[in-house]
Amino acid sequence: MSAIDSALMAARSQFAITISFHIVLAALSIGLANFLMVLEGLWLWRGRQIYLDVYLYWLKVFALTVAVGTASGLILEYQFGLNWSRLSTQAGDILGPLMFYEVLAAFFLEAGFLGIMLFGLKKVGPRLHFFATCAVAFGSLISAFWILSANSWMQTPAGYAVGADGRFIAENWWAIIFNPSFPYRLAHMTLAAFLGTATLVGGISAWQLLRSPRNPRTRLQFSMALWMIVVLSPVQIVVGDLHGQHSLKFQPQKIAAIEGSWTRPPQGAGEPLRLFAIPDMAERRNHWEVAIPRVASLYLRHDLSGTIAALDEFPAENIPPVPIVFFAFRFMVGLGLLMVAQGLTSLVLRWRQRLYEARWMLRGCALMAPAGFLAMLCGWVVTEVGRQPFTVYGLLRTADSLSSVSREQVIGSTWTILVFYLLIFGTGLWVLLRILREPPHKDEAWPQPTLADETGQS
Repeated sequence: MSAIDSALMAARSQFAITISFHIVLAALSIGLANFLMVLEGLWLWRGRQIYLDVYLYWLKVFALTVAVGTASGLILEYQFGLNWSRLSTQAGDILGPLMFYEVLAAFFLEAGFLGIMLFGLKKVGPRLHFFATCAVAFGSLISAFWILSANSWMQTPAGYAVGADGRFIAENWWAIIFNPSFPYRLAHMTLAAFLGTATLVGGISAWQLLRSPRNPRTRLQFSMALWMIVVLSPVQIVVGDLHGQHSLKFQPQKIAAIEGSWTRPPQGAGEPLRLFAIPDMAERRNHWEVAIPRVASLYLRHDLSGTIAALDEFPAENIPPVPIVFFAFRFMVGLGLLMVAQGLTSLVLRWRQRLYEARWMLRGCALMAPAGFLAMLCGWVVTEVGRQPFTVYGLLRTADSLSSVSREQVIGSTWTILVFYLLIFGTGLWVLLRILREPPHKDEAWPQPTLADETGQS
């Protein structure tokens, strides 16, 4: 491996580490913000204290998530200048404004109204406080809108021209923002954030119910989480199918890698569903393949005889790392099917009026707590690794996006980031576990401002 390839792999690994931490926190903040909005709306509508108690309980978790997520986001942003300066130079005219609007939404809406959410109920009144909660929830979605627009443009670039110096120049901002893959990715990622939050809230609630099964507040949050899983998990499957159909049109190499399809089947034979295989990049074939004939044709072409372009139809240098994409996709789908089963099981138990008493279900939900976010991370791996070897798909290769850095420099900065993450995330996790070890109580205490806030001193 050459020095450039070594530095490239180190930089990609560093970005994978930082994005994995940040994307979970960002998605959790989106899900919790909207969960809090629903809880406070129900409190104002029905006037029941139980909704406010659950709201105040998760408000503390949300504030912690935003604080830690902001720290991880700053490190992620710095990498564009440190490790990926050529990408910033080539595509900065397009990516810069999109990311600026994301930061604008995050800080002016989310951070601006978060203080009112935490400390403002007795000062501004319930209705204006609810407006602040809605503003934070809406701000989290706007933030996701802009960051996904930027990332989607890198997947399906549109509305650009290439200048004499090779830089991408914006020509049509509507085409750039609403690029071909953006609607699918926005819907898919938003649903993933909601489902990840639902499985986490449901799992934590299930663990709390195993210890205090009669707590009505824990039952409420458990029930709401499971309703979210029931409604959204089938919708996510439909959106995922539409997203896959779109990717088949614009990124056929990615779909071929997902399916582990090295050669096109004979005419009329259909595309098999490969349940398991060990893809071999060197020999360009699969080992230990277990497949069901024709089944993949149903969801790829919606018939039993359709096929897709196979990996041997593309230049070898343009094929993504097949094993990573192949297995990540199957983990994502497997976890998604488990969430569907979790939702259907909860419906049966509700009908039998045993939802809160079935301890096997509570244990299963507790084990499923990280499932939504693990599925989201697997999906992100499929999306980003499947785009390789390009940063701007088909136009700018990842190797040409790297800064003039050495492997040693990248590894050194990676260790620095990991130490910082150990401190920040370790502290955040310790505080989170202290909050979650007790279920929400009656008349849950409102977060208290500092002495400086109370006296008006800075």
